Amino acid sequence: MAKEGVTNPVIRHKGFVKRVTDSSLIVSIVNQSACSTCHANGVCSVADYQEKEIEIPSKGMHYSTGQEVTVLFHESAGFKALFYGYLLPFLIVFLTLIITFFGTNNEILAGLIALGTLVPYYTTLYFFRHYLKKVFKFEVEENG
Repeated sequence: MAKEGVTNPVIRHKGFVKRVTDSSLIVSIVNQSACSTCHANGVCSVADYQEKEIEIPSKGMHYSTGQEVTVLFHESAGFKALFYGYLLPFLIVFLTLIITFFGTNNEILAGLIALGTLVPYYTTLYFFRHYLKKVFKFEVEENG
């Protein structure tokens, strides 16, 4: 991952075009932790190596299956994704836990209700996934 510029840093990943549709590309990228590049990762259970597929609008560009591309993602959008995916649900659970505990004085009930708030939260995110695709958009770097 490299950064570009000072005002608008960009995260880059190398990937391969897995599938091409009329309006988008399905790009396969390898997400690996720092320890997966270690020479001892074969004997270590901590090594993390995952392949992920990303849908990217093709914007009239022509790509072929198997072609290597560079996928770009703006770092500021990454912070938003971190907020919506982890920080906001943590705050909701934590505040619900505190409020419910002081309202009921029952730890088990407060814990269950607090964890239960995650169901509508992530369901709402699921229903807004098409909007979120526009907010968190990936791009393919044009070689030129």
